[in-house]
Amino acid sequence: MTDVVASSSFRGLAAASAVECVHDDLEGLWREAPFVGGVDQMTFSTAVIESVSNVVQHAEPAGSEPVELAVEITVKPARLQARISALHAEPPFGLMEPKAPADDDESGRGLRLIQALVTTVTFERQDSTNTWVLTRHSH
Repeated sequence: MTDVVASSSFRGLAAASAVECVHDDLEGLWREAPFVGGVDQMTFSTAVIESVSNVVQHAEPAGSEPVELAVEITVKPARLQARISALHAEPPFGLMEPKAPADDDESGRGLRLIQALVTTVTFERQDSTNTWVLTRHSH
């Protein structure tokens, strides 16, 4: 069965309030899809919120328009997926290849955390939009 059981979407300015909105959306999704286990809920939610927070904190505008955040989340019986996009944004530094940090270097830690929590992370860039696709196969 590959039908979408639950989904949510958010679009707004890449601001701190967006993180809370996405967090609320995730809580609603888990109510709609109670078959998703607690570990899968927790790890996927953490990865999504970390990704959204990274956009809010680090995305730089590509022009005069402010960076917007777009998040689309789908829950299928065996797969959780989130598309997190930074619209009107410069390309991110380093894209998907985090370097091993020095002991006191925090850069790239969020990406390594995200990669550890989901099955796959892919990156797409089209025009002035950066999109990270997070997929976790649920148990």
